[in-house]
Amino acid sequence: MPKRFVRFDNPESKSAEYGKIENDRVFALDPASGEPAGDADQGFALTDVKLLAPVEPSKIVCIGLNYHAHVAASQSADNAPKQPLIFLKPPSSVIGPGDAIVHTAQSERVDYEAELGVVVGRTAKNVSRRDADKFILGLTCVNDVTARDLQKKDGQWSRAKGFDTFCPVGPWIITGVDYSDVLVEGILNGEVMQSGRTSLMIFDIPYLISYVSSIMTLYPGDLISTGTPAGIAPMKPGDEIEVRIENVGSLTNPIAAPGAV
Repeated sequence: MPKRFVRFDNPESKSAEYGKIENDRVFALDPASGEPAGDADQGFALTDVKLLAPVEPSKIVCIGLNYHAHVAASQSADNAPKQPLIFLKPPSSVIGPGDAIVHTAQSERVDYEAELGVVVGRTAKNVSRRDADKFILGLTCVNDVTARDLQKKDGQWSRAKGFDTFCPVGPWIITGVDYSDVLVEGILNGEVMQSGRTSLMIFDIPYLISYVSSIMTLYPGDLISTGTPAGIAPMKPGDEIEVRIENVGSLTNPIAAPGAV
């Protein structure tokens, strides 16, 4: 049975805590046991709490050009990468569900990129593809927000991908879901713009975990964002972008003008 874990603003302690959703109620977790603390009637209604980004990663490892259709749309099918194209987003770019993505004044085009996120559950170094699932805590939704013009101008991606608010994550981490063939959608102002299944990835998730862990040690809470389907396009202030992933959840964020937040 899948389980959903969150970070939330606890209305009683007035602090950020980890919790578990049961029957649409959020129960704070005991830090020692990792199990819900208190009695069954001590949870909060899910609608009454502010959900935060469910991860506090030491790093966000992103995979570029990992769907055949995205490669064909942005370059050509002949340019499919022969090995995963990886880059990093800083932890300072992370925001949670409902938080505003701030359209930077440095860019004229800020795009959405709907992606399935894999949350690391155990320290991972040189993990084999066969053992990769043992290192997965769960799945979440990610929006790899990108200043497209700066990406092309700079020739490398740190600035374009790294602005504050450019990595919405959430609304929770879900465990026990088969990730091999789920639908990933990017929905702008109610219109489906991206739609692709994870079965159409160039490099599957076990391979990505093995490959990335051969380069850098992955720590609990680290996030691997596994690439985006075709259909990326710009957002403007006043828009609303949703990342919807089958059996995982829905992550929605508004777009704000520079200096508005």
